[in-house]
Amino acid sequence: MERTLSILELLSRNPDGLQVSIIASELDMPASAAHRLLKDLSQHGYVRQVRNQGDYALTIRMAAIGLSFLSKTGVTDIAQPVLDRLAERSKELIRLSVIDYPNLVWVGVAQGATTGLRYDPGREQGVVVHLAASAGGRAWLSTMSDEEALALVSAQGLEPNFAAGPKAPKTITQLLEILKQTRKRGYSIATDSYLDGMAAMAVPVRRAEDGQPIGCLSIAGPAVRLTQAHMDELYQPLLEAADEIGSASEASFFFNRIRPQGGGGQSAGQASRKAG
Repeated sequence: MERTLSILELLSRNPDGLQVSIIASELDMPASAAHRLLKDLSQHGYVRQVRNQGDYALTIRMAAIGLSFLSKTGVTDIAQPVLDRLAERSKELIRLSVIDYPNLVWVGVAQGATTGLRYDPGREQGVVVHLAASAGGRAWLSTMSDEEALALVSAQGLEPNFAAGPKAPKTITQLLEILKQTRKRGYSIATDSYLDGMAAMAVPVRRAEDGQPIGCLSIAGPAVRLTQAHMDELYQPLLEAADEIGSASEASFFFNRIRPQGGGGQSAGQASRKAG
């Protein structure tokens, strides 16, 4: 089971497909075992060979399962109108992530930049957020004690397994200082951290009922445009959008079943007013 899931996760990061030998090498398993599991997955419709004796790639079935699940949770129905309005107002990329403890996962997006320079990753829905390097991850970590935040970061890894920006934290001391400033400011910032040349800001999304964090809402764009002054201007609209999603979250069983760890019993707006 572990090997099968590892193959699916690896192929999800390589939509063009991979050779059996590469899959076996990446996952440290015998090529014969990789080939057998791929044949089983192929028979059940989850992978296909791009050509005879060629690479294996995921079929659309995995994506269909994920989209079907999201549609039935009500997450997209609740959040998308809010994301679209914030994108139109900010003229930047808006992303919603939800807590699937111990992970934070991007599930919603809206692009507000229609012309000129823009940040448009395209393939981040369903991706687990890197906590230490991203604005969304830092916003969530800031709702916890330092001890719990460090436990999650330690489990995931302080440094991401991709080419992060030059300002991504390299030490625990740097990360703790970032979280301290995030709590004081009321929102997180990640400039030249998750990616070089990209900036983002984020706040937690909290359930209105008990103030527990259920996700994070972020604004991202080119660092040359999303400056500190511009972030200050967008802070209030971002908070209002996060509070709106939090207030509507009771309509989704997915949000109601989440019992995140850490975080206080206050809304995003309440947290910002306290920080201020």
